[in-house]
Amino acid sequence: MNTSPVIVALDLESAAEARALVAALGDSASFYKVGLELYTSAGMDLVRELKSQGHRVFLDLKLYDIGETVKRAVAQVARTGVDFLTVHGSRSVMQAAVAGKAEGTLQLLAVTVLTSFDESDLRQLGYPCTVSELVELRVSNAVESGVDGIVCSPLEVLKVRGVTGPDKILVTPGVRSAGAATGDQKRVTTPAEAIAKGADYLVIGRQVTRAADPRGEMLRILDEIRMAR
Repeated sequence: MNTSPVIVALDLESAAEARALVAALGDSASFYKVGLELYTSAGMDLVRELKSQGHRVFLDLKLYDIGETVKRAVAQVARTGVDFLTVHGSRSVMQAAVAGKAEGTLQLLAVTVLTSFDESDLRQLGYPCTVSELVELRVSNAVESGVDGIVCSPLEVLKVRGVTGPDKILVTPGVRSAGAATGDQKRVTTPAEAIAKGADYLVIGRQVTRAADPRGEMLRILDEIRMAR
C-alpha cells in the first residue's frame, strides 16, 4: 500500500489529461486531488473512476452555501466513497457539513485562509485582523464544529496543531521544493519543512503535473521527504 503523504493536485483541463498523468505516475502516487477546474470538466464520473482504480480522492470544492444546501451536497459526496472534502471555514457551513456526512467514512477539511492570500488581501476584503488571527479563529471554530481536519499554509502548521491537538488531519497546499516556481502561492515552504512542522499531507500540483518527467519528479520529492525524517 502506498503511504505517501503527497496528494497530487490534478489541476488539469480534462479527464483525458488526468488519466494520462495518473498513468505516468504509476505506483509513485495513490492520492489525488480533484479541484474546481477538473470537476467542472469531468465531474463525479472521474472521481468514481479514480476510486474504482483503488486511488484515494480529495475533492476540493470548498463548499460555501446555506446550511441545508451544504448538508445535502455533502451527503451526496459521502455516498461516492470520496476520502477528503473541503468546506469553507465558516461555523454554520462546517456544522451543516458534519450533519450531512453522518456516520460515513468521508473526512471533512475546513479551509482557513487560502495560501494565495496575504495581509493586503485580507485588508481588501475588509477583515480587521491578520492572516494568523483569522486562521486561529477559523481553526477554533472548526474544532468546535467537529470537522476532521484543516487545510492551512505550511507556515501555520505549528500554530494550527497547537489549537487542534494531535487528532486532526492537517493538509498543506503551498508546498514547493527549493528552487521550484511558487506561482501564485504566497505562503509556502518545502515538502521536508512542511512535514517537519507537523503536516500530515502535502498537496503538490504544478511541480509534478507540469514536469517533463512527472514520475521522476514525484520520486525526487518523496526522497526529499524521506531524507528529512
